[in-house]
Amino acid sequence: MEEKDDTRETAGGSEEAPEEAPVLPPQEIRAVLEALIFTSPQPITPREIGQVLGGVSKEAWKAALEELKQDYARDGRGLQLVEVAGGHQITTRPEYNDWVRELLDPKSPTRLSIQALETLAVIAYKQPVTGPEVIELRGVKSGGVIKTLLEKRLIRIMGRKEVVGRPMLYGTTKQFLLHFGLKDLSELPRIEEFAEVLGEEVDVAGLKRAIEAPTPVEVPLAEGEGDQLAFESDEGAEDPDLK
Repeated sequence: MEEKDDTRETAGGSEEAPEEAPVLPPQEIRAVLEALIFTSPQPITPREIGQVLGGVSKEAWKAALEELKQDYARDGRGLQLVEVAGGHQITTRPEYNDWVRELLDPKSPTRLSIQALETLAVIAYKQPVTGPEVIELRGVKSGGVIKTLLEKRLIRIMGRKEVVGRPMLYGTTKQFLLHFGLKDLSELPRIEEFAEVLGEEVDVAGLKRAIEAPTPVEVPLAEGEGDQLAFESDEGAEDPDLK
């Protein structure tokens, strides 16, 4: 029995391999993408999509993603497909968050205090910024609030500022982007618009003054002073063996 030869001969006499059929039809690519985005606990990145859909061309899955976005953008849907924090995620629409919150945890308040929201806004727009700078800009002590924002992973420690006292520098996190539905920090709106997102009780005028004000100037460390401060700190520490 003769084996069937799938190659075909071209006009020049050379043999040409048959065209490969796509791994998945377009409709199924969309379905797989939707399942991946829905299942991923974090926004799924283009790199992760490419790794999972290794046999599908980048052009094919990107086209399917755009179709999926348009489908979720239709009116009357409770879910949305958003690009956030460097990836894609399916989330509930903001206008239905109160209903969802009532289902998930009706007794536990999830909102941040007004003071925490205002402190978070200053850090977001002035980052990297130190605790003393936040206090001076807002005119309110923010130590306890900063601790709360750290615990909620909305801000992070970015290092220390090379000034006298070497205070910690704070900036926002990926969780901050997720919380406010931002693709990256370049999508931060004008402070007036952001204040509307934070809530009606936020001091919009005060926030605007704080964010537009220049960052307070602090005394920089002299050369070698940082090492000297660290040495003195070690010397002054109590030796537990002497107790």
